[in-house]
Amino acid sequence: MRIWNQFLFLNLIKISAIFYKCPSNFNYLWNFGFIAMCFLILQIVSGIFIAMFYNANFEISFGMTISITNEIYYGWLLRSLHSNGASFFFFVIYIHMFRGFYYGSYVYPRQFLWVSGSILWVLMIATAFLGYILPWGQMSYWGAQVITNLLGAIPLIGGDLLYLLWGGFSIGNETIQRFYSFHYTLPFIILFVTFFHLVLLHEYGSNNPLGITSNSDYIPFLPYYGVKDLLSLLIIFIIYFHFVFFFSLYIRTCW
Repeated sequence: MRIWNQFLFLNLIKISAIFYKCPSNFNYLWNFGFIAMCFLILQIVSGIFIAMFYNANFEISFGMTISITNEIYYGWLLRSLHSNGASFFFFVIYIHMFRGFYYGSYVYPRQFLWVSGSILWVLMIATAFLGYILPWGQMSYWGAQVITNLLGAIPLIGGDLLYLLWGGFSIGNETIQRFYSFHYTLPFIILFVTFFHLVLLHEYGSNNPLGITSNSDYIPFLPYYGVKDLLSLLIIFIIYFHFVFFFSLYIRTCW
């Protein structure tokens, strides 16, 4: 056991995962936080590979999207993983949030844990919107027009914020470049806030289906809940990869 104490990283894994104590009455709704973290990692990795081929330019971004999908080896797979992954990411997060609402995970002493999760949700929405714009088709362009013009409704500073976001007096090349920069940066901010979210989780502990905190009825995360998490992840991934491989052609025909 000395090796755990000699390396900080291994010691963190021991404390936060292997020997982390959880209430013994968790149900499968408590697995969706782990699944959401897996989808976050998948989105970051697939997005990095797509960024190797994408070019944020007002004139060629749509053509680059076509090229990635149809001409790059397994480009269709990268796009399908990333686009379907975003949808499944939100699906998993909403189940995770529903569990928090239903079982009162937002009440004292976990109110800061709930606030950090809400911040993550807002950042996810912003990242997803920016990613929706990047293919630069008709829906992307008019989606950008509608959503960004909401800033113009802010009193006094709305117009200035809108022009700052656009990079000019209308949506153009500077706009898509800024959206691409934000879309690439925000996932790493989400990753940092997720780490803070996990720190708060380990600080205040997990809620349980009874809505009470028990200091005696605990079991270690591994192997008990690790197996449950992996089983849930396997089921979700089977459904996810069904969409990735059997509905990827739909993406190619739309773009």
